[in-house]
Amino acid sequence: MDTIFSRNKEEHPEPIKAEVQGQLPTWLQGILLRNGPGMHTIGDTKYNHWFDGLALLHSFAFKNGEVYYRSKYLRSDTYHCNVEANRIVVSEFGTMAYPDPCKNIFAKAFSYLSHTIPEFTDNCLINIMKTGDDFYATSETNFIRKINPQTLETLEKVDYSKYIAVNVATSHPHYDSAGNILNMGTSIVDKGKTKYILFKIPPSVPEKEKKKSCFKHLEVVCSIPSRSLLHPSYYHSFGITENYIVFIEQPFKLDIVKMATAYIRHVNWASCLAYHKEDKSWFHFVDKKTKKEVSTKFYTDAMVLFHHINAYEEDGHIIFDIIAYADNSLYDMFYLKNLTKDFEENSKLTSIPTCKRFVVPLQYDKDAEVGSNLVTLPSAATAVKEKDGSVYCQPEILCEGIELPRINYDRNGKKYKYVFATEVQWSPVPTKIAKFNTQTKEMLHWGEDRCWPSEPIFVPSPDAREEDDGVVLTCVVTSDPKKAPFLLVLDAKTFKELGRATVDVEMHLDLHGMFIPEKDLKAETE
Repeated sequence: MDTIFSRNKEEHPEPIKAEVQGQLPTWLQGILLRNGPGMHTIGDTKYNHWFDGLALLHSFAFKNGEVYYRSKYLRSDTYHCNVEANRIVVSEFGTMAYPDPCKNIFAKAFSYLSHTIPEFTDNCLINIMKTGDDFYATSETNFIRKINPQTLETLEKVDYSKYIAVNVATSHPHYDSAGNILNMGTSIVDKGKTKYILFKIPPSVPEKEKKKSCFKHLEVVCSIPSRSLLHPSYYHSFGITENYIVFIEQPFKLDIVKMATAYIRHVNWASCLAYHKEDKSWFHFVDKKTKKEVSTKFYTDAMVLFHHINAYEEDGHIIFDIIAYADNSLYDMFYLKNLTKDFEENSKLTSIPTCKRFVVPLQYDKDAEVGSNLVTLPSAATAVKEKDGSVYCQPEILCEGIELPRINYDRNGKKYKYVFATEVQWSPVPTKIAKFNTQTKEMLHWGEDRCWPSEPIFVPSPDAREEDDGVVLTCVVTSDPKKAPFLLVLDAKTFKELGRATVDVEMHLDLHGMFIPEKDLKAETE
């Protein structure tokens, strides 16, 4: 059962010089910082799910044509508790941990009660977030951990719930032109008034409050009541345009009653999520200026989505692109019991990821006939008026088989052309990376035998004129024991390889991350 997924990875806190082949652009200076699960066994205990593993940060630092690699486990409270006990004692989404059986009966009863609204983990293993000059490791709980991007050292813990009533938050925030962070979380605890909360974190604090954290200035932009108080929607990301927030309430839902009793029933929290394929997926559009939701009810068929790609406005319409599935099988595939040696050959997704474009007419003729298509842009996507005044949206299928999408973030919320993504087809393991042109539907690929690339990150060149002027970076692990992992640098325009930096370590498969240009790194001495 020892596979590329389940093996505990060693950390390399001191920089290791990579062997560079090819020619890296001289302007590429900074750090590629990535996050993902790296430890799945502690003592005699094992996590059930790959997404539960302890967070391992790793980075590639580019300096004057040289590349240095390092990796370090996030020193979360979860990490310390588990390592000290030499077993898993903090519950994760797919793995419920139980108190020491030697503890007395009162302590046991108390820990059952305290799990009703669970104490979540601070094992922030999904992404990296930038707040002002600071960087945080994030996951989907109410905790984030500040880190030093240069040394990968773990710094203070921030609990969102001290500043805003959320129990969970996404690990895919958005950044506006002023440097504010926009993020969404779900508030479960508020007397049965379950709601989704959109909040804003400023990049800095006023001069006279220098000692305070920017989280003290966090503000609620708006809240959207959940359609069901006891079954809020699960969501991993959301969209943003110049004037609107795009949120999809999908029928992949968390059962709060089941969650409150999961600990007593000896089941994990993941088992409290269910996909209701007979339901609809509802679209919410919040006007950023008025903080009010568009009153028309827009919806589409049931689907499961994790990643929004981009969204923008055109002639009274909101256009947004997402990657959607027809079921929730993706999560189940990553239970470690399924990640066996034959995983590459035998695992087949029952639903292929599909890149869908929805075109939603915010301004339309209110006297339009029932059954008429309200979309006035040239598009294969439709929005049909129903008897009750709601609007049923059908997407245009842009392409299939891509995941972990990234764009040139300068085009975020604006009309754009290019998506950079991993290519997965029917297998959940990425075998190639792709560049997809949303306008011409043309696709370019990079792939090598037995190579598994990670989420590709676009870095614009300093004098970029066009959307794809720059490079694409991806960490590549390999299932060939004779081949070392490497960082790949592609010309974003042609998708031809410019160079690679190989490191002789066992690199973990990561999830998300960001490139931090040299100018955004605080001097070590500060």
